[in-house]
Amino acid sequence: MIYSMTGFGRAVGELSGKKITVEVRSLNSKQLDLNLRIPNRFREKEGELRKLLSIAAGRGKIDFNIHLESTGVERTQFIDKQLVAVYHAEAKALAQELGENGDLLPHIFRFPEVFKSDYQELDENEWNSILPLVEQAVDAFHAFRKEEGTSLSKELLARKNSILSLLSEVEKYEDERLQAVRSRIEKALTEAVSSENVDKNRLEQELIYYIEKLDVTEEKVRLKKHCEYFEETLNAEDDSGRKLGFICQEMGREINTLGSKANHAEIQRIVVQMKDDLEKIKEQVLNVL
Repeated sequence: MIYSMTGFGRAVGELSGKKITVEVRSLNSKQLDLNLRIPNRFREKEGELRKLLSIAAGRGKIDFNIHLESTGVERTQFIDKQLVAVYHAEAKALAQELGENGDLLPHIFRFPEVFKSDYQELDENEWNSILPLVEQAVDAFHAFRKEEGTSLSKELLARKNSILSLLSEVEKYEDERLQAVRSRIEKALTEAVSSENVDKNRLEQELIYYIEKLDVTEEKVRLKKHCEYFEETLNAEDDSGRKLGFICQEMGREINTLGSKANHAEIQRIVVQMKDDLEKIKEQVLNVL
């Protein structure tokens, strides 16, 4: 079973007059890239959160957010009245000196540090109430990834089966292809020298050698094996995104070799279709965990 690197999980709760929202979302990435946005009061728990998310996420660009929203009269900011008084006195003196009149307070409220955050030390009881919400959001995130992975798996299997179906079509053109190659060589040789001067045994040996070089039996066998291994890996329990990527590379090598040996218009057309399916597989595999 595969999991998608794209995921989303959310949990909402209330505690001490606050609405708490925990969100986890991710996009695909070659490595684990964690971005945490949490209130300052929880900063000392950042290491614990990173460890939890690293285990849960594995890989991907992860955005994690804890948002606190007051639901009552609790203030999260207050005005530093002493600082405002200092600013006002200095601004008023300067205004009188310059002969300016007007309401100074709206301007003073824009000055630095006029508004202070109502920072509180971390309350362990509060954190112990928030942690289950974090775990709920992670569980929802994990379920989302699993569901997306199921959809991805169906798409990948369909593309893999398409490649195998196309590969089976190659067989009906093989005899025709080899006979066409043989006829072409014999015709070219006959036109170059008279048929009486051709060494039939040597010609037969050369034809066998050339036709063997165009034989695609090994490429077909290996491509089938790679497709079987691809499906086995899709059904494996461990994270398989990277392994699927490597298998795709091997599938691509066999398809390319098949195309280079084709010497037949219909087989070339089939190879192009297989390449198209493989490219779509590669695009989807980038999003597999």
